[in-house]
Amino acid sequence: MPEQASASEDGVPGKRLHLVPDEVVEAGRMEAVRRYDILDTPPDGAFDRVAALAARLFDVPVATVTIVDEDRIWFKAAHGLDGVSEIGRDPGLCGSAVLRDDALVIPDTLLDDVACGNPLVTGALGVRFYAAAPIITADGHKLGTVNVLDTKPRSITSEQTATLTDLAAIVMDEMELRLSALRTVRQEQRVAEAERAAREQAERDKAAIASFASTLQRTLLPPALPTVPGLELACHYHAASVHDVGGDFYDVFPLPSGKWGLFLGDVCGKGAEAATITSLARYTLRASAHHTDDPVAVLEALNSALLADVWAGARYCTAFFATFAPDAAGGFTVELATGGHPPAYHLSPAAPVAGPAHTRVEAVHPKGGMLIGAFPHARFASTTLHLAPGQALLLYTDGLTEAHTSADTMLGDEGLTAFLTARPASCGAAQLIEDTVGLLDALPQGARDDVALLALSVPAPDQAAAATGAGSTAHTTAAPAGEEH
Repeated sequence: MPEQASASEDGVPGKRLHLVPDEVVEAGRMEAVRRYDILDTPPDGAFDRVAALAARLFDVPVATVTIVDEDRIWFKAAHGLDGVSEIGRDPGLCGSAVLRDDALVIPDTLLDDVACGNPLVTGALGVRFYAAAPIITADGHKLGTVNVLDTKPRSITSEQTATLTDLAAIVMDEMELRLSALRTVRQEQRVAEAERAAREQAERDKAAIASFASTLQRTLLPPALPTVPGLELACHYHAASVHDVGGDFYDVFPLPSGKWGLFLGDVCGKGAEAATITSLARYTLRASAHHTDDPVAVLEALNSALLADVWAGARYCTAFFATFAPDAAGGFTVELATGGHPPAYHLSPAAPVAGPAHTRVEAVHPKGGMLIGAFPHARFASTTLHLAPGQALLLYTDGLTEAHTSADTMLGDEGLTAFLTARPASCGAAQLIEDTVGLLDALPQGARDDVALLALSVPAPDQAAAATGAGSTAHTTAAPAGEEH
């Protein structure tokens, strides 16, 4: 039987012991309250329906679902108690009910020594009847109560008390469902947060890799081309990927003999290993050129260096190496050696014909130049050409001719030759590079591989004054992160 005012713990009518919370039990109870995360949450239809049902079943004006906090009674649902969201944790009613294992029934609060001083009894509401069943967790903690209150004394049957206990159990079931849903939501939030954090980290890593690759790539290319009197120089580098370091390289530099050296090449593969070989190739070509004027000997030195380097492995490269110097008759004499590289193109004004002037295109491809770093006794070939005023020389890596004009068709040597032939005659190196970059940009799929371009031209007499002192142009582009080939 639930406790009634007429049958108290000490057996004296109207007397009821004032229970004091045990510190350990209360600490565990408050931990359970926090676990369910119910305090100060918005109204919930399920709890509101329990309060309304309790008021209807017991025919009382007020019914509540409460959670007992450390120093307050908070109403999760309140039927007939408008404008009140919480009260102090005064003894006598809810504060006492959570200290019991069974229902608390007070037929007349004024006759109860503990309840008679509660503000709900002494205040404007004037509660005279109170009954509560504790909301008990599976591990025995009392979170709060389901209460029915009336402004006049009354009593209830044991069946009604059992009904009140059942309502408290329904509230507990609802809180368990709510807690399970909260845990699911929180788990989903944790997963979503972890995925978001992983995406952000991946983006940071991706950006860091791109920055590293870009920085490393810049160290493998000259920051600017030198100014060579009487010659216009221009270059371009297109990186097919912002995340991989390419193996294309070029450089132009002075030589002790008064000549100038230049090279353009392509190491097979990409990434850190290719960058290592590229760095070795650039260093070897520069160093060797200071010890010999023979371009073939320079390529032979590079071949030996690649074969001797344990880090090179099976990697090889293709390259042009050339020396050039002013010619007494005007223009420049260029001695060019090749090691397995695609042909260079010597451009000059075509013979006058009717219609717009076009360009005469001659492939420069000495026969017999083998891959560099592939064979111990590789042979390389060279040729000498005269770069006269109004003429230009274009060197490139195979990413240019392997660029696709359609899904299954590459630009190829024929397409590049046709493009160069159709250009206006006597264009300088900078315009030649700009037009070639425009060709790449206009292709439907662009360049799928890295592309290095290097051009040199001797201004025609009417261009020489404009070209003096402004003889080099260099720029680099990279595929956007989402458009790598």
